[in-house]
Amino acid sequence: MIIRKVELETVCGITSRLPDSPYPEFAFAGKSNVGKSSLINALMNRKSLARTSSHPGKTQTINFYNINDAYYYVDLPGYGYAKVPVEQKVKWGKMIERYLQTSPMLRCVFLLIDIRHEPSTNDKVMYDWICEKGYTPVIIATKADKLNRSQIQKHVKMVREGLQTGENGMVIPFSSVTKQGREEIWALIEQMADLEEDRMPEPEEDEMVQLKEGRIAKLEEGRMEMDLQPM
Repeated sequence: MIIRKVELETVCGITSRLPDSPYPEFAFAGKSNVGKSSLINALMNRKSLARTSSHPGKTQTINFYNINDAYYYVDLPGYGYAKVPVEQKVKWGKMIERYLQTSPMLRCVFLLIDIRHEPSTNDKVMYDWICEKGYTPVIIATKADKLNRSQIQKHVKMVREGLQTGENGMVIPFSSVTKQGREEIWALIEQMADLEEDRMPEPEEDEMVQLKEGRIAKLEEGRMEMDLQPM
């Protein structure tokens, strides 16, 4: 993928209005310190546009990155950081919930899991919760460079079984150091974006699209509990 333009276009806090995106959106979720910012920087072919930090819980907003005026990477707040007050975790959970329930342009949620360890309780809750919202998460197993090549498939199986994705669940090993998995993720995003273009409605179908978006906006509100046990 050739990255011609990258721009942090919108930053949404707890009380912010979500943007009316003209392009398909691809969201990235994961626990704090799983390597989400490093992944997004690698996919944007930039070193530090998405800020990385040695202090977990740094991302406290929903950040929309415009890629080539073609789609958005959406960076969601991390979860599972023990030092974040429970009240703040609940607010983040509601903010993520509002985005997943009301964004008509969201096409895929990538859930990041540290490939070295079995999925945590937080990871399992997030996976199940995303599924309940009508999306099938694509799992990105980060920090693959920390394992020997011979261990990769064993740990992919461990992640898949821990989340109970089934044999067909997509798990992509990724390393921000070696860039392993980047091309595969790019190809998946481009494929989904191309499918979006193919199914763009004709002008006379606009009314149907508006009705569909209205139904999405009126989905019954759930409640996501982010105040789980500390990692």
